[in-house]
Amino acid sequence: MEEHVGESVMTRLSQLQRSVAGRAVIVTGAASGMGRATAHLFADEGAFVAVVDIGAERVATVVEEIVAVHGADRVIGCPVDVTDTSAVQAMVRDVHERFGRLDIVVNNAGVSMGSGLGLDEDEFSLAWERTLAVNLSAYVHLIRAALPFIRLSDAARIINIASTESIVATPSLSAYSASKAGVTGLTRSLAVELGREGITVNCICPGPINTGMTEVIPDDVKATYARRRVPLRRYGEPEEVAHMTLNIALPAMSYLTGATIVVDGGMTIRHT
Repeated sequence: MEEHVGESVMTRLSQLQRSVAGRAVIVTGAASGMGRATAHLFADEGAFVAVVDIGAERVATVVEEIVAVHGADRVIGCPVDVTDTSAVQAMVRDVHERFGRLDIVVNNAGVSMGSGLGLDEDEFSLAWERTLAVNLSAYVHLIRAALPFIRLSDAARIINIASTESIVATPSLSAYSASKAGVTGLTRSLAVELGREGITVNCICPGPINTGMTEVIPDDVKATYARRRVPLRRYGEPEEVAHMTLNIALPAMSYLTGATIVVDGGMTIRHT
């Protein structure tokens, strides 16, 4: 497209693609909250989506929602425990076989378990080990499994969902905070390692979002917290995080890697 201004000719400058249509994405933790919103958004934007979560019924519900709008060809349900490395490897192969490609990995699955130092040894060990297994170790195992396939993409994207708990902290959530800080470190390390191949690796840190993890908090407590701590004075919605995920996944975002992007309504910058 050219615009004629007087005798000069202005050539359109934009060269990079802002579309994920036709690309294939794996989204873990996709049966609820931010993962579900992300799966829906990518499907709405024309991507082929693998809905990955634990529990076949929960996965099937999200798949049915997407099928009702976009048809059965654009989505596959994968009921998988992300801590089962063999099952994850098989899932990745199945997704690639179904869609014929794999371009984007969104590591979103997560758990939050109380891990205060006052717990007895068995309770603490269970919370610590399960939290790190789901929130951190599973991320790198999925990336390793997906790597042979996303290497074939011309716009390979790895997006890890961490949390503002990697920046600030809540009492008695040491395992969660440690796991999310680990995700930010993993993101930077893999960005350096994979950069020479053109594969970008980035991280999103959501703040207070209305998800299953926060629904146990009474509404009046949420409202008070938001007024006191969040400049936008509210909790965020899952889709608001999903849109950031989509933006990072665009082919046009080819020079962003190793970044940690905070989506928290300004919570972490507020001093008083």
